[in-house]
Amino acid sequence: MTTITALGLVLMVLMILVGGRQGWSAFLSLLLNFGFLYFAMVLIAFHVPPLFVTVVTGITILAITIFMGEDDLRTTVTAFYASLIVMALLVVFIILVEHWAMVQGFGTEDSDDLEGMSILIGISYLKVAVTVTVLSTLGAIAEAAMAISSGLTEVLENHPDISNPRLIKSGMAIGRQIIGTTFNTLFFGVFGGFLALFIWFAGLHYSLGTIMNNKIFVAEMLEILISFIGVLITVPMTAWVMTRRRNHLADGHDQHE
Repeated sequence: MTTITALGLVLMVLMILVGGRQGWSAFLSLLLNFGFLYFAMVLIAFHVPPLFVTVVTGITILAITIFMGEDDLRTTVTAFYASLIVMALLVVFIILVEHWAMVQGFGTEDSDDLEGMSILIGISYLKVAVTVTVLSTLGAIAEAAMAISSGLTEVLENHPDISNPRLIKSGMAIGRQIIGTTFNTLFFGVFGGFLALFIWFAGLHYSLGTIMNNKIFVAEMLEILISFIGVLITVPMTAWVMTRRRNHLADGHDQHE
């Protein structure tokens, strides 16, 4: 048994013990998301348009993550709609940022690993960079949307007559509580993953200016900053979608009567 297999089994057992049936569903969603990400890489390798693969894979991952993580339809549908809107906005924003930053491809630090290999693979590295950045933001977006949506669902259950402005205000209050922890999670995740690179920079005596203009460093910082922006947009967007769905359901109920 390999180390990864052993850790995967430990993760599965702990998720089931702690979360029960919901933990098992979350573990299955993790496996399904991994499979779809791998399938997306295969499609891009076979020259399927990366932007098309990004959109389809992103929608699929959001659906799996949200609908397999919660049973309440009011919560999941609201979070899914909000996540789709935020993802659409971020796709346009990321395309512009990546085209302007020009940090796609490999850096000089990768030259030893690429020696003797051809990088002329017939795929636009700019489009690949857009795909990577979009997919890396989905987890944070889905998490924030679910947190806001579940909180607002609880508010509506306890206060069904609350006004829409008050409901949006409650969503913003919930969002302020999760923003700090979400930011720290994203930041330390990137910092921990690239600690070896930072040590390398220090060992090679890179100046601060060189580090701030390094392609690998800038690409990772763009991902984390765009994830931050995605979370910030998700908070008011989820509250707005909840109020729109509440009005729509109320109008449909009135017409039915």
